[in-house]
Amino acid sequence: MSEFVARLGTPDGAIVVQRHRGASAEAVRRDLEGRGFHVFTVRPVRRGWRVPLLRRRERIKPLEFLVFNQQLATLLRAGNPVLQSLELLERAQGNAYFRQVLGRVLEDIKGGVALSESFHAQGDLFPRLYSASLLAGERSGELVSVLDRYVKHQQMMENVRRRVTSALTYPAVLMTLALGLIVLLVTYVIPRFATFYVQFSAQLPLQTRIVVGTASWVNQHVIPLAVLLVATGIVVRRWVASERGRLRLDRVVLKVPFVGEIFHLLGLSQFVRSLATLLAGGTPLVNSLEIATSTVTNRSIQAPLERVAPRVREGQALWSSLETTGLFPELSIAMVQVGEATGALEEMLFNVAHFYDETIEVRLARVVTLIEPAVLVIMGGVIAALLMSVYLPMFNLLNYAR
Repeated sequence: MSEFVARLGTPDGAIVVQRHRGASAEAVRRDLEGRGFHVFTVRPVRRGWRVPLLRRRERIKPLEFLVFNQQLATLLRAGNPVLQSLELLERAQGNAYFRQVLGRVLEDIKGGVALSESFHAQGDLFPRLYSASLLAGERSGELVSVLDRYVKHQQMMENVRRRVTSALTYPAVLMTLALGLIVLLVTYVIPRFATFYVQFSAQLPLQTRIVVGTASWVNQHVIPLAVLLVATGIVVRRWVASERGRLRLDRVVLKVPFVGEIFHLLGLSQFVRSLATLLAGGTPLVNSLEIATSTVTNRSIQAPLERVAPRVREGQALWSSLETTGLFPELSIAMVQVGEATGALEEMLFNVAHFYDETIEVRLARVVTLIEPAVLVIMGGVIAALLMSVYLPMFNLLNYAR
């Protein structure tokens, strides 16, 4: 069963966009017409991340989406109607795929569908946080303010993501270069030294025999090893794409020394900042909790947060519901409790998110300080051991020649 988005005319004359599951678009159309709806369009849900492994992925980059929202807010602030603003941005859009998506959004709006519903109908291409923010802006008449707030949210999350990526890039480059050098030694340098030693009938030390034997075996089985690596990569990627595999991987990530704590704080920052943004835009608390939970990328953090909204719906205080997850530090819970008591919850949540961001930056600096020398020492030791095993017999030959 596939998922489809249908633009419908209801019996009372309203135009709505809904999601339905069915064997095909035609089957969904027949089912809806049989229930009294007038069906305008039925199309499959677009899922930007679920694409075959070797296929070129069509997607909208976060920076492109950020610029789009900045431009949309500017046009609306200048007094341009929503439809005209979107048409201008569609024509100016450089990403062909994004331009195609905006064309579908415009088609829906011209058919009478609200802006928030039009973006929500595009499936997983746009975050739920975005369509929910637009809906709050439409209801309050403060669409420009909501867009400005969402742009600020995007900028903050992008800055945090960029800092994390930048901090971990240098150690990753060091490891890649070191592994590349090890592969070069094993596949090219060591076999030639082995041939040289055979010509002299030299008695090789144990460590040299182990290294030479390993290098010889690798060179004889290059193709099977390459196939095995590719197959393993495909299997691992498909496993990670599954819900169970992703949950297990995220749990492992959170347990990695030093790095796990950073990803834990990053998940909390995503949740708290999204929640604050939604509440500031006028979205009800329970809906905000559900949407903010969906923005958390780590499944191990997301699972406990999914139990917060039901507790709040039953009448439990937000700070108490968050405390039961066991995810938040005591200071954060205390700040949320004060925010609830004083009626300044949105402001306090923004302060909590800012606190998490600053903590992430401090922890990142500490991790980089520890990782860089550790990578250099470990990789340098491995390379030095390989080189010593290769050159040691040569020193023995020189001593023998004397």
